[in-house]
Amino acid sequence: MCDAEIPIWNPGEIIHEGAEATVTEGKWFGKSAISKVRRKRGYRYPELDEKLTKKRIAAESRILFRLRKQSFPCPSIFYVNNNTSHIIMSKIIATPLYEQLNKLKSVESVLEKIGKIIRRLHLLNISHGDLTTHNILISPSENLFMIDFGLSKISPELEHLGLDLQVLSECLTASHAKLTNPMETIIRGYLSVEGGNEEVESARNVINRFEEIQGRVRYHG
Repeated sequence: MCDAEIPIWNPGEIIHEGAEATVTEGKWFGKSAISKVRRKRGYRYPELDEKLTKKRIAAESRILFRLRKQSFPCPSIFYVNNNTSHIIMSKIIATPLYEQLNKLKSVESVLEKIGKIIRRLHLLNISHGDLTTHNILISPSENLFMIDFGLSKISPELEHLGLDLQVLSECLTASHAKLTNPMETIIRGYLSVEGGNEEVESARNVINRFEEIQGRVRYHG
């Protein structure tokens, strides 16, 4: 990891061009890789925008390093340049869950795996911040991976952990409405993962906060 000119990056096709970043696939020293360049936000003062962007790049790369050190299923960091808001990471051979979930025969098993992988993330004292089926990948053998940690937090508050589940719940309602009570199965998977310490909220506390958030959303909705 360095802040020099990018060495040996051969860009390929742009796979996502959103408001936050441009994501391109390509080759890094001959290995399949993904490049993510954060965009400047024109509505913010340039100094503030640069400060916030650098902060997010540093946080995302730090979280990915931390997760990979714990063998969490997510991309590996190859390169970071804070000055150009650029990250290059390994490419995971998998498909966004968004494209596959409604087609799976083993949907209940996968939903339970989703709950387990979320709990594994929370046990590492990290919240995702944008937990949708676009940011969970599924391999042909139905292994799951998480991507896009740009809004993640280390040592999150209980509210952030509950919000991970709420964001996912809203995504399932909007994009996978044919599934029957998917959150019940996800919660079952979440609660089945043991472990933790006094620095990490218990699984039951997180589920209670998620249910509280749901109640607030229904009341204000």
